[in-house]
Amino acid sequence: MNKPAVAATRLIRFENGAHSFKEDLLAVEEPLEIRLGFGKKENREQKKIAVTMRTPGNDFELALGFLFTEGIIKEKGAISSIQYCTELQTKENNYNVVRIELNDQIDFDLSKLQRNFYTTSSCGVCGKASIDAVYQQCDKSKKANFPISPSLLLKLPEALKNLQQVFAYTGGLHACALFDKKGELLLSREDVGRHNALDKLIGACIGSNQNSFKESILLLSGRASFELIQKAAMAGIPVVASVGAPSSLALDLAKENDITLIGFLRDQRFNVYCGEQRIID
Repeated sequence: MNKPAVAATRLIRFENGAHSFKEDLLAVEEPLEIRLGFGKKENREQKKIAVTMRTPGNDFELALGFLFTEGIIKEKGAISSIQYCTELQTKENNYNVVRIELNDQIDFDLSKLQRNFYTTSSCGVCGKASIDAVYQQCDKSKKANFPISPSLLLKLPEALKNLQQVFAYTGGLHACALFDKKGELLLSREDVGRHNALDKLIGACIGSNQNSFKESILLLSGRASFELIQKAAMAGIPVVASVGAPSSLALDLAKENDITLIGFLRDQRFNVYCGEQRIID
């Protein structure tokens, strides 16, 4: 079931002292509830683990990426099934609830998921019970140390812009893209929530068994916030570049996880905040 990512609306535009009626498109924002089934066959449990405001589309990727970046699963093989809970038979929940079933061999402790079960479209860690829990999840091992030229980086924003189809219609979505170390596009995703876009991207890679994270460059259409660096660290991505600014907490986490962090990558310029050893002029 593919729900629309855009919705039509009618508006009044005021311009140069006059007004006119216009048709416009808005990015759709709807809740997605993620439920998790786990336990042995004779004693299965089901829990609601998160609700996030997202743009419909690629919902299974979003759920899969969320479980991965939360440290609940490490590979696609941990999942036995993923489906919509269409039996709810209500307009509000129709294709807005996803249930993922873990294999019964997976030993899952729900208490390790230190999250209040609600996140907004603007923040992926607002529900965290403890920032320390996020730090503890990340793999702090050394990342691949391949060289990247400034000229390669400067080409990436235009490539991402050309991929933002829904943004072109609405101006209201975040996007992210994964490139290989030669600057070739691997995958991209959009969403009203920046953390959802990245979960969709990571989930798509895991779901297709194309784990190219360790020698890749992640480009973000907006700012580099803490939760996005956390997700990149969980995936083992060594280079994160953003069109906007990083936060101080994002920089701290990038340093701890040997991530090259680049900001303000636009208008033929960029800043390198850490991990400059990978940038070869």
